[in-house]
Amino acid sequence: MRSRIQADVVIVGAGMAGLVAANRAAQLGLEPLVLEQGEAEKYLCNSRYTGGTLHVALCDIMAEEAELAQAIERATQGFVRPELARLFAAEGRRVVRWLQDEGARFLKASASAYHNWVLAPPGRVRPGLDWEGRAGDVLLRNLEANLLKRGGALSRGTRALRLLSEQGVCTGVEAVRQGERITVCARAVVIADGGFQGDPELVERFITRHPDRIKQRGAGTGRGDGLRMAQAMGAALVGTDRFYGHALSRDALHNEQLWPYPYLDALVTAGIVVDPAGERFADEGAGGVFVANMIAQLADPLSAWVVFDHASWEGPGKNGLIPANPHLPKVGGTLHQAADLAALARAAGIESPRLARTVAAYNDALASGQTDKLEPSRSARKAKPQPIATAPFYAAPLCAGITYTMGGIAVDEHARALDANGAPMPGLYVAGAATGGLEGGPAVGYVGGLVKCGVTGLRAAEHIAATLRET
Repeated sequence: MRSRIQADVVIVGAGMAGLVAANRAAQLGLEPLVLEQGEAEKYLCNSRYTGGTLHVALCDIMAEEAELAQAIERATQGFVRPELARLFAAEGRRVVRWLQDEGARFLKASASAYHNWVLAPPGRVRPGLDWEGRAGDVLLRNLEANLLKRGGALSRGTRALRLLSEQGVCTGVEAVRQGERITVCARAVVIADGGFQGDPELVERFITRHPDRIKQRGAGTGRGDGLRMAQAMGAALVGTDRFYGHALSRDALHNEQLWPYPYLDALVTAGIVVDPAGERFADEGAGGVFVANMIAQLADPLSAWVVFDHASWEGPGKNGLIPANPHLPKVGGTLHQAADLAALARAAGIESPRLARTVAAYNDALASGQTDKLEPSRSARKAKPQPIATAPFYAAPLCAGITYTMGGIAVDEHARALDANGAPMPGLYVAGAATGGLEGGPAVGYVGGLVKCGVTGLRAAEHIAATLRET
């Protein structure tokens, strides 16, 4: 006989978004149940791996609302609906204060305003993965403990299979727990299972023809269950062709010290990215997140190279908390170096005459201030382009590192799932990386994963509580 469980609200996923929603629901007098597919005490998810920077579109999360709304508009080039941009601009600071009340501690990690609010204790400044007892791990443990104190529950080893509905209202979830089918009846459901980057079939459908040729830069536990379940019930999807990630050394595919750090974005935005024919294929000035997406779309995502000179290696190459210089070669990442471009091309296996022409055209356009005339055009949206003129010259093989998918289930300002007509779906909510329409778009605008988790988690719980009080 199938087990039947009752809860006020069932949340699918126990990352930051799910635990924020669950705790806020419990604060408001509801009995939440969180379903988490991971079985371990410290089950893996991107929230546990996170370095813990809370920002809005790379700006200080405490900045003025108008400034943050404009930053979101610039980053996404208008992809995010104005009402959602205003919501994130207004609510980000509340997320920080709420987390502080939950026991989270923050520190300023660098001189950049982007690092004004970083979860403590931070990850150590070293290549590779470093999460235990750090930022996200501590946050999740605190939030789980708080949830249990408030009377909520977290069921590990439980994977959601199907949404339940009655007369057009979402009424629960069918799931499997340690091999046993269970039915969870609830007055509302929150999907917070972290996107679909860990599902090769969905990644192939939406992002790249070769999911095996991009690197999971996170936990890889987002399997798209929530997206599939919601779509089967009639939910609309938006922006599923974009992801948040970075340009990594290709060696990250087999060298654990080369992910999630160091990433090579600063070198990408200083120099040029080329294919084996020596041709540019992306606007490097649009940033590393954008370029990572363009790499994933190549016929062969493992064919890209970043080319730069000694001035960039000694300048932008040293930017960031865990920069490519010196960490890339120090931990075994491939970095070709040569006195001239012809020798560099031979070492990297890039077509030499074409690379020379590409670099010459790039340098000429830079000198004349006409980089917009290049094909593809070169902007300075994220960083100023640097000439490739000072020997020695360098080339590093690239791969796209995917952290989480930016697109997903369409939502409104209350984190309600929307159907194909843009109407809210009663009883169904979405939080965190399972949402769509909050970042991405043609510019692959990065707004922030943690702020997205916090804002949508709080908004979902509060709307559920308000709605249930009215019924």
